[in-house]
Amino acid sequence: MDDDRAHAKGAIVVTGAGRGIGARTAITLARTGSPIVAVYRSRTEDAEQVATAIRDAGGRVLLVRADVAKEEDVPRIFREAKDAFGTIAGLVNNAATNGGRARLTELQRHQLEETFQTNVYGSFLCAREAVRLMSASSGGAGGAIVNVSSGASRTGSPGVWVHYAASKAAIETMTVGLARELASEGVRVNAVRCGVIDTDVHQGHGADRLQQLMAMVPMKRMGQPDEVAGAIAFLMSEAASYVTGAVLDVAGGL
Repeated sequence: MDDDRAHAKGAIVVTGAGRGIGARTAITLARTGSPIVAVYRSRTEDAEQVATAIRDAGGRVLLVRADVAKEEDVPRIFREAKDAFGTIAGLVNNAATNGGRARLTELQRHQLEETFQTNVYGSFLCAREAVRLMSASSGGAGGAIVNVSSGASRTGSPGVWVHYAASKAAIETMTVGLARELASEGVRVNAVRCGVIDTDVHQGHGADRLQQLMAMVPMKRMGQPDEVAGAIAFLMSEAASYVTGAVLDVAGGL
């Protein structure tokens, strides 16, 4: 990768970048020449592997260990990003938790709190800090935000993860509202709604549950993290310069 090209681009912050969709997104976006701020919560070894892959390909990356559910952690992410790269050009809100499987009658308050604090509060807090740096009204050069949602937002995931599904529905509403709020300030906001993707989350299901899920997908297979990363990269790119407030399905027809 040409070093001058890399230095000329603003950094992209990717949360939940230690594994799965976040890891592949960080690696994919690094190939465009953008420096990457890869945020992870606990899996240091996995995050370091992502950083190594980016550096081996000639890219620039900063690893930041932080919990987006903690308000005190989020401003630090963006301070470190700005100190390292100067300009922030984008944010991928990918960090998420499902809070654990539970029917309503067994659902515990701590599961709700964990799910909404990470998925919803974390996404809002990261968006807030990113916009403070990117918005034209704050003297920024503009940028893009992509929120990672789930097909659960439409199905509701009854009997399994209604709390998770509700958090992702909130993310989609956030996407539409912020897209309209920020459109005149040079910041685009879009979302990718993922289907059954081949990550630890779905691999953790038993064989019977996976078979049930596959039967629901018209393409009859799981999606790959690279396929989601490609959609995110498009929405972050100038090729999507007139796209804001969109929720793009990457779900095999589901």
